Amino acid sequence: MSANEDQEMELEALRSIYEGDESFRELSPVSFQYRIGENGDPKAFLIEISWTETYPQTPPIISMNAFFNNTISSAVKQSILAKLQEAVEVNLGTAMTYTLFEYAKDNKEQFMENHQPVNSTIPISSIISVETPNTAPSSKKKEKKEHLSKAQKRKLADKTDTVSGHRCILRIFTSASPQEATVGEKVSEWQSHYK
Repeated sequence: MSANEDQEMELEALRSIYEGDESFRELSPVSFQYRIGENGDPKAFLIEISWTETYPQTPPIISMNAFFNNTISSAVKQSILAKLQEAVEVNLGTAMTYTLFEYAKDNKEQFMENHQPVNSTIPISSIISVETPNTAPSSKKKEKKEHLSKAQKRKLADKTDTVSGHRCILRIFTSASPQEATVGEKVSEWQSHYK
């Protein structure tokens, strides 16, 4: 069989075996990731295996460079990769992606025995300094002024009203700034004018 036929058969097998497994992820038809350990497990890690054109006659590329592994020291990563390379040498010439993932799962505790989480992230509090103002913001909400649409203004302008025995037409005059007065204030002003 050619390398391509071997790869096609192994790809079918991997898809069948890991169907529904949330730890397995097919990045492409020749590249796969598997999370060893559960989400939230401080000793969990992610292995990525990519096939070369001549895989399985040549070794696959094994990587632990995923962001998921950012808390694992480079020494522990190198140790895991060295142990996986030993398994590659034993299985060279055969389909080995499943074998490597299972080997890592079976030996997770041994692989991570020297693991001390590395804090490679900087807390936001050390980057951003938060200053509190000297005065607390007032809890008063700004009173929202009532604004009328053009149609509402026309209706009000066309209404007639009798104030103190005088029949007059109510007209709303817009001021330069619409926040200067509410409609109620305009009506009060108008009523006081005609008393």
